[in-house]
Amino acid sequence: MSTREEAGRLLAKRLGAYRDGRVVVLALPRGGVPVAAEIARELHAPLDLLIVRKIGLPWQPELAYAALVEGNPPELVINDDVARFAPLGDSVLAEAVRDETAEIERRRSVYMGTRAALDVRGRSVILVDDGLATGTSARAALKALRRREPSRLVLAVPVAPAETLAELRPLVDEIVCLATPDPFRAIGLHYEDFHQLEDDEVLLLMREADTK
Repeated sequence: MSTREEAGRLLAKRLGAYRDGRVVVLALPRGGVPVAAEIARELHAPLDLLIVRKIGLPWQPELAYAALVEGNPPELVINDDVARFAPLGDSVLAEAVRDETAEIERRRSVYMGTRAALDVRGRSVILVDDGLATGTSARAALKALRRREPSRLVLAVPVAPAETLAELRPLVDEIVCLATPDPFRAIGLHYEDFHQLEDDEVLLLMREADTK
């Protein structure tokens, strides 16, 4: 794949059955937004964001102890595998939740202004990212989304390890993935252009989606 946009167009071809239906496309920002924007355009579907913030261990921030999924209120999803051997104290976790809740609110305000999040109850939901490695954020997002009672829950990603998809499969009705390379290495190696998206790029894509 050359770009995230191309990946989105390729995924949209595999998702044609959802065109013009009661479907909502949700992007995991930032990287998932260009992919999801192309899917939403092709399916004539509304585009929204689902902001997820990882909560790492204080002494190993890259190891996700939990993830906070935006909502009213935000939903905390604990990584049970990590919590079993490295439990966090209630006060430490509460402080992390406060910090990440503030960041979720900041990002929602920057990207979406005052627009309310779309209601997914009774609708098909396609959750999109630009690729998965461990799938921590996607796992938390899917668990939270399932509790919001969509009629169907689909995960669409351009690239991911087969073992990660196998772990996520029980959480969804369908997975659409373009490539499952082995060995996997890193998401960015499967794109010619995998630049770090900034807030202004996300904002522009969301504004363009609103005008279509």
